Amino acid sequence: MHPAKSVIFFTTASGAGYGMMIWLAVLAALGMLPQETVFGLLVFGLAFALIVGGLLSSTFHLGRPERAWRAMSQWRTSWLSREGLAAIIGFMPLGLFAVVTIFGIADMALGVVFGLVGAAMALLTLYCTAMIYASLRTIPAWHNGWTVAGYLVLGPMNGAVILAFLLAAFGFEEAAGAMRTIAGVMVIIGLTVKTFYWKHLATAPATSTAGSATGLGHLGKVEMTGSPHDQNNYLLREMGFRIARKHARKLGRIAIMLGFWVPLACLLVAGIFLDGGLPAAGIALLFVAVVACQVGITAERWLFFAEAKHAVTLYYGEQAV
Repeated sequence: MHPAKSVIFFTTASGAGYGMMIWLAVLAALGMLPQETVFGLLVFGLAFALIVGGLLSSTFHLGRPERAWRAMSQWRTSWLSREGLAAIIGFMPLGLFAVVTIFGIADMALGVVFGLVGAAMALLTLYCTAMIYASLRTIPAWHNGWTVAGYLVLGPMNGAVILAFLLAAFGFEEAAGAMRTIAGVMVIIGLTVKTFYWKHLATAPATSTAGSATGLGHLGKVEMTGSPHDQNNYLLREMGFRIARKHARKLGRIAIMLGFWVPLACLLVAGIFLDGGLPAAGIALLFVAVVACQVGITAERWLFFAEAKHAVTLYYGEQAV
């Protein structure tokens, strides 16, 4: 599948934003969320910016972006519609959570309720996003449980790494320590999920072949002697994208190293520096973890689309998907 930049930004940015909201709600429930105005404005502002920016960028891939709102009318059958509705509904409790936390207009116990409801809606939105891809039987690389697990883990993982840096930068030691631990655990879980996802891609048997697609498989091996089209077209551009195996391996190593190993190492060493009275070094390492995580997750998401083969490519020379 063609790795459109707008969709890659949508899934990474909104995932990180929702991940931040989820952990902010968890910290609030544990009584560890700082109620400091400047910090609140920055962290909630960043989370909302990532969510809104990601959601808006997803419309850039549409032929008629101004009609995107119509997709929400198909919530009975469409995961895309359900995702849009879940995102819109989630803005209300998340917004109230932010207002109560930043401005203290109500008891924080009420803010915790808003936060937990908003976190549940954030997880539901991430699940709906994952199901947009996991529900596609015509793309076997996505039609499995590891796709859903990846979206539910990588967004919160990314958000936890960002929050660990911001909390440390503002000097909230207790909350920063807890978030470093959470981020480290999430990075390990994320690495595990992606390892099993890539293992599944490498070992899963083909679900369709040129023979099964044409109904001629019983006669022997089926090979296309010519393309259905003599010029490039939409199907080839969007669903026939190919990436060289050596390039895929290289990007895979980048995704694993920068998306998981570097952030994990930075989180561990930053904790030593912060506990040892070297806050500047610790904060710098946490910033490196944030930057590395963004680059690594972007590479992972690019591969997520580029390595996926649509069944329609069987009619354009692909032997199996």
